[in-house]
Amino acid sequence: MRPPTTDLSPTDAATAPLWRAAQALRLVTLFYAVGQQIASVPYYQNQRLSWVLIALMAVWSGASALMLSAWHFPDVARLRRWVVAGDHVVVIALIASTRLVADYGWYHGHQTLPTTLWAANAVISAAILRGPIGGVLSGMLIAAVIVTVRDQWGQDVWADATAPVLVSIGLALGLAANTARRAQGQLERAVRLTAAAEERERLSREVHDGVLQVLSYIKRRGSEIGGPTAELAQRAGEQEVALRVLISEQGGRQDAGGADIDLRPLLTVHATPKVFVSTPGQPVLVGRWTAQEIAAAVATALSNVALHAGADAKAYVLLEDTGDQLIISVRDDGVGIPAGRLAEAEAEGRMGVSRSIVGRIAALGGAADLLTEADGGVGFGTEWEFRVPRA
Repeated sequence: MRPPTTDLSPTDAATAPLWRAAQALRLVTLFYAVGQQIASVPYYQNQRLSWVLIALMAVWSGASALMLSAWHFPDVARLRRWVVAGDHVVVIALIASTRLVADYGWYHGHQTLPTTLWAANAVISAAILRGPIGGVLSGMLIAAVIVTVRDQWGQDVWADATAPVLVSIGLALGLAANTARRAQGQLERAVRLTAAAEERERLSREVHDGVLQVLSYIKRRGSEIGGPTAELAQRAGEQEVALRVLISEQGGRQDAGGADIDLRPLLTVHATPKVFVSTPGQPVLVGRWTAQEIAAAVATALSNVALHAGADAKAYVLLEDTGDQLIISVRDDGVGIPAGRLAEAEAEGRMGVSRSIVGRIAALGGAADLLTEADGGVGFGTEWEFRVPRA
């Protein structure tokens, strides 16, 4: 049988400091309640019973403080739920027992037996456990019991501070507990993203130093040898591009934070004697992730030009900013794409166009249109037009 674990879950760990602080307050309020008992006991009708009840309150305070602190107990979440429920039962029972130890003249005009301050511990525990809704409901319940026992509905509800104080405590501590849980969740996500980024960097280095180098070598040597190895070189080049795209895709959305960046440098970096890039004179600011995805789609389109358009083909990249959308054109004067070739490539499992180009632009809420053999025939060349809305 698997032994129970004593490790705190992330949610419990987030509120652990609040639980411990609440138990310190519980012990402080216990001393106040004992002091109040010493001051009030001469006015009680049943003094011996009042001391018995105070003793029970002290025992429960110690036991509940130990269990709610939960340093060494298994199944902390379930334990806390039971203790908080028991807390309310004990508090309500002690409040109701006021009528057993004092007469109407006393409890009608004074605090109930365990004092309002000590009774607030149940509200605090409910707020930490269940958030602001649980804290407010608990405060309303305890306040209603106190008002009922004192028989002060006509006065306490409108003039006494018991209900506002208990409800405010429940609301404030509940909000604090929820904030702590959200902060813990954000911290864990940040840690996971950092670890994932480090792992991607490690894998990227290993792939670059191994597989990509081999594919690049096969592509170069196959092109030099020619003949039957030319097709092998072409396939190696395609897989090299696909693998580079795959590596660049990892964690794209996670890098969506930060200020907007200028899209132009991400496109002009592709300019070569055979690739001509034209961009506006003013910065084209877009979100970081959007810019990276557009640049990656353009890079894939240019890689396809280099692989398939012919040795003498030239490519032209044009960036337009209409205000409402970005229009990016990637055109070449190569041999074009024969009819049905893209569908055939996708059927063979080669997803460069469907995922690296069309999929990327679609993920941005835009559209990628291809103009090739259906419009100009083989030899017309190929033109991609990406339309990405700024919103």
